[in-house]
Order: sequence, then C-alpha cells, then structure tokens
Amino acid sequence: MDFYKELQLNLENGIQGMETALILTGKMAGEKMLVRDGETLSFPKEVRVFRERVSCSPKMIICGGGHVSMPVIAIGKMVGFQVTVLEDRPKFADCARKEGADRVICAPYEKALAEEKLDEDTYVVIVTRGHRYDSACLYSVLDRKEECAYVGMMGSRRRTAIVKEQMIQMGISQEKVGKVCTPIGLAIGAETPEEIAVSILGEIIEVKNKKQSKGGYPEELLDGILETREKGEEAVLATIVSRKGSAPRSVGTKMLILKDGRQIGTIGGGCAESEILQKGRQMLSDEKDGAFRLVQVDMTADQAEEEGMVCGGTIEVALEKI
Repeated sequence: MDFYKELQLNLENGIQGMETALILTGKMAGEKMLVRDGETLSFPKEVRVFRERVSCSPKMIICGGGHVSMPVIAIGKMVGFQVTVLEDRPKFADCARKEGADRVICAPYEKALAEEKLDEDTYVVIVTRGHRYDSACLYSVLDRKEECAYVGMMGSRRRTAIVKEQMIQMGISQEKVGKVCTPIGLAIGAETPEEIAVSILGEIIEVKNKKQSKGGYPEELLDGILETREKGEEAVLATIVSRKGSAPRSVGTKMLILKDGRQIGTIGGGCAESEILQKGRQMLSDEKDGAFRLVQVDMTADQAEEEGMVCGGTIEVALEKI
C-alpha cells in the first residue's frame, strides 16, 4: 500500500505507537517507511535515518456549551485542535455549532462521553454549568482505562477540591485524580470568558508541547498530500530533521510546497522559510534537480538581526518530491 494512504488509514483507526523512518543518506536516501510498535529496523552505521513518532491530530473535547466554551472553541480551532462539544441543552449546542466546533453532541454528558474515544492525543475541558455535571463528566473520563493527554476542570479551589474528593470516594485512584488540572488554566488573573479561554489554551499548549511527539503529519497537510497525488500533480514536502541554536520551529515540523505557489503549514517563516520555498519550487520546475535533497539553512546572529528575527540557529531540512 502507498505510504501516505497507509499512514492515513492507521491514523483514522487510531493505531498508536507508530513511527516513520526517512532515510537521509546513502543509496536509499529519500525512501520512507512506517515502523509499527515493537518492530525494529537496522541500517548501516554510516546511513542517517530520521525517525519520528506519529500521533493522531490533537482532539479537544469540551464538556459544556456556555459562555466560556465559545472562545475556547474559537482559539482551540485556531491552534489546530479538532474540537468536539458535549452539551445537553439544544439552544447552547446550537451556539457551539455557530462558533465553529467540528462536532457537537447534544445528549446527557455521561452518555455522550461513553461514546467518545479517548486516547493520549485527547484534551478534555470540563466547563459545565454546575457542580453535579462537573462530577459526572470527570468521573466518566477518569473511570476509563484509556488516559487522556489532559483533563482540566473549571471552578474555585474549594469547589474543585470537593469534586476531586468525590472521585476518590467513588473509587478513582489518587494518581489519576492528581493529574487533573484544577482550577483549570494558567494563573494569569483571567476574568473575562476570553481571558479564561486564553489561560485554558495556554495550559493545554504547555502540556501538548512537553510531550515527546512533535511535528508529525497534521490532518490538513496529509489531506493536501493525498489530494495532490490523486490529481496526478507533484508537490515537495519539507521536514526539519535537525536544528541547532534557537531556530523557531522544532524537529519534525513540516510544510507542503505546491506547484501552484501555495503552501500548507510553515517551518517558521522569515528568510529561512523563504529559502526552503525557493529550493522546493526549483525541485518542482527542474526535473534534473532530483526527488530528494537535504538543505541546511544557517541563520547566524547577523543574518537573523538583518531580517528582523529574534532567533538564530541552523536547521537541516529534508525536501521530498511526492
């Protein structure tokens, strides 16, 4: 099966523990493969291989469709989450749809959560209208065998302490209860719904970016690759495979360069990205340029200052024609 088709199928099925291997040097440079959990690959010592864990697109489940949920939906979508809202009141569920949530389930919280798939790429935000609904949602999440990347619950310290104590009395382990972020969000003195949403997303982003997995294949980028291939067109996939210094984006960050001049994703902007875009478009226009190459972009302090950037450093980018 085609690498990208197989990758998409595995992601849709929620298969965990996958890695990809991209051969960077030697006769097989540019070849890539899926490495499943427990599978081992061996290469000669002189061959460089870039391996990365592949995770599903991050999912946010918001329990509650009240006034705080609306900016959480908007900002969550803005930073790349697939957002699902659970709300038992039809009027508030309609508000969540209008705000742009990917999915809205109008049903009792316990029933809706029982039907939701939870995994290590799921971020749960509990912002219901009352104490008993918070308790129901939290228990429904913590009583599952699967663990989420993040579970946060809104409320005062006193209120959330009561709910957490209830969880322990209901048989949830102290360890699980201790991982719940309560009160939810970073302590930035937030007061308005919009400020509270910023504090919540700030905390979630902090948790997400501490995970080992970076880069990967965002849904929009993978869709762009498959659409390009279906049309019989060519594109270039740029992946940061190493970096030194204070380069703006992490190893594994990807950008798709399309033949019509568009791009999907970013590897940090500025002159570094501009150089990669230029080299990628050159590969698309010149058959002699080959189907794979490694490019090093050196942003010294002087160059960074000249471009108005606050960071320098060096990145090595793999360019694959697909």
